[in-house]
Amino acid sequence: MGMNIIELSITPESIDTDLESIKQEIKKNLKKAKNVQIEEKEIAFGLKALRILVALPDNEETDEVENIISGIKGVSSCKIEDIRRAFG
Repeated sequence: MGMNIIELSITPESIDTDLESIKQEIKKNLKKAKNVQIEEKEIAFGLKALRILVALPDNEETDEVENIISGIKGVSSCKIEDIRRAFG
């Protein structure tokens, strides 16, 4: 079985949004995902976004990951930036 590597970009609702709680919720809710990597990146005027890399089995729906993250409190938007097939 192969894996898909999904890169997502997440924008919080405001500058005051607790990014640590969003990170914890993402890791807790993505049960089928492996190797969840999350990093913060500056957008503008103190606002930070999250960049997430997730390994997901290729038989799982990628839209499900986007929907789960979009439903987390404090998340304004979630967008799939890239999907790649991983072998090995």
